[in-house]
Amino acid sequence: MLARSPKSFSSHKPSNVLELSNTSLAVLRRYPLRPGAGLKRTGDILFAFTLLSIGLPLILAISLLVKLTSRGPVFYTQERIGRRYHRFGCIKFRTMQVDADKRLQALLDSSEMLRQEFARDHKLKNDPRITPIGSFLRTTSLDELPQLLNILLGEMSVVGPRPIVQDEIRRYGSAMNEVLSVRPGLTGLWQVSGRNNLTYRRRVQLDLNYVRRHTLLLDFLIILRTVGVVLFPSDKGAY
Repeated sequence: MLARSPKSFSSHKPSNVLELSNTSLAVLRRYPLRPGAGLKRTGDILFAFTLLSIGLPLILAISLLVKLTSRGPVFYTQERIGRRYHRFGCIKFRTMQVDADKRLQALLDSSEMLRQEFARDHKLKNDPRITPIGSFLRTTSLDELPQLLNILLGEMSVVGPRPIVQDEIRRYGSAMNEVLSVRPGLTGLWQVSGRNNLTYRRRVQLDLNYVRRHTLLLDFLIILRTVGVVLFPSDKGAY
């Protein structure tokens, strides 16, 4: 086989890559960096580094529990859509069985009710694929602790809109560009306002409201409310 020259690679980019690049540029031009963005980023780094340092024993304990209670890796990485449509691997503690992705379609095919629930919420409340420790981690949102690494890498922020998957883009409609003008967050208005107990339309509204009303004070208040949700989860829509 003949090797392609660097020139031939650069002149034959896939159309989806070109579309992604054009969309990113369009978002950048219409929604440039906001005042205080540098301060927010500095706060993100300090917060993530501090929490990782303090929470290391907890992270190690959870890692051990995940490993001992079910077969498979400790972490699960899923592709999400970040700021300006940049894709990244969102890291979580694994809360499902290793073959969960393969079992999903069979599960949805077995029940019209489950199929409708997944189409509406993009997840299942009583998901049989969840591990015993996974249910606790999801209820307390501790499964999202590894996303502190995403924050340090600049892919996420401490506070921001929900990080979404490819299939959810269409559900945001015309609001998508504005929502993706900022980094997705470890926590946000949606996470402290009922999460999965809310309709999807309400989720989109909350994400849009955050982007339009963002201040550092709002971030601080959301972080305080997040602490309450983690310590006293009860039924806050996390599952």
